[in-house]
Amino acid sequence: MGRRRLRAALTAAALATATLATLPAVVPPATAAPAPAATAWTAGHRPVTAPDWSTAVVDSTMARYTPDTIGGWSYPVGLYLYGQYLVYRRTHDPRYLSYIEAYVDRFVRDDGTIGQSFNSLDSMQAGRLLVILHHETGQDRYRKAARKIRDRLNSYPRTADGGFWHADTSSRAHQLWADGVYMVNPFLVEYGEEFGDSGYANDEAARQLAVYGGHLQASNGLLKHAYDESKSASWADPRTGLAPEHWCRAVGWYAMALVDVLDAIPADQPRRPELLGILRKLAGGLEAYQDPATGRWFQVMDRGDRSGNWTETSCSSMFAYALARGVRQGYLDPRYTAVARRAYRGVLARLSVGADGRTELAGVSVGTNVGDYAYYVGRTRATNDFHGLGAFLIMNEQLRDEGVS
Repeated sequence: MGRRRLRAALTAAALATATLATLPAVVPPATAAPAPAATAWTAGHRPVTAPDWSTAVVDSTMARYTPDTIGGWSYPVGLYLYGQYLVYRRTHDPRYLSYIEAYVDRFVRDDGTIGQSFNSLDSMQAGRLLVILHHETGQDRYRKAARKIRDRLNSYPRTADGGFWHADTSSRAHQLWADGVYMVNPFLVEYGEEFGDSGYANDEAARQLAVYGGHLQASNGLLKHAYDESKSASWADPRTGLAPEHWCRAVGWYAMALVDVLDAIPADQPRRPELLGILRKLAGGLEAYQDPATGRWFQVMDRGDRSGNWTETSCSSMFAYALARGVRQGYLDPRYTAVARRAYRGVLARLSVGADGRTELAGVSVGTNVGDYAYYVGRTRATNDFHGLGAFLIMNEQLRDEGVS
């Protein structure tokens, strides 16, 4: 039963599309042959071609990088490859899983040892791939490697109310970053399900989301990027310890983690009502601050009217996923489906096909620390950054327009 439940959790994003109303066709501009397509049918029984942008993005990325050149053990690569796994679960293309396994096997030895210290939450995110590969292959070395992350949490430093520090370093001591909840908690609940540790994993993940949300969520529903319990960081408000801005991807990480953990924890988990309250308040904030012109969200979310601000692709994908998933699971009012649809169209508008036939996803903020308004809006706007590619795949597997009309 446990393995079946994990399979359902890991593939939920790929299977959820059928319960959502279909979207109008949105085809990004192309300068070369279109992406691989599936055939849908209109009410009048006329065939309509719907590009499979997930397989197009995966095939393009695999053409650009081998498992050896895609990068080191990191959360952006881990996020992207998790998205690739969702595409594998739908398409059953063995190349997609083999690629993930070849990447992970660069770091996990035959005896299960892995040369990572796991002294930051960021370093734990790619641990989801270890759980996935154990689930798919049954090889015990992946369990042993994943266990190192689980055991690290026993001694990992926390704030006074139990929140995991963003990293076990002096520059991150006592700090909670909204990013961090996605780096550890989806891994944790999936680890618990796969290896019979759900009693601890579900309670810990729910606790982390509640602690972080309690500190970071503002009255407008959005979350501040970070909180410093010591109030000593250069960016921390001396009274509240909070960072000054609502940075969109930090809020996006939290939103995705929240729905993933709600999917995993039991209905009677004591913190579930609190987490649902945080999600519903956040959804209201997302609705209020969505850019009506593009359907996306601004890099600094509540300052869309300020000079230099710009709409960012990765967080817009994250919010589209979280809202659509929240509606499908009954966590959110159905009206948020319309918000998710607008965001989905807005992200697809950032996707194109180059002269080489490969996809290009534009408008993605590069990795970002905590800062002020000028810092966030000055971040590089990258194309095909893994933050954006991974978030796109997760969103597209939730919202892809099968049966386009």
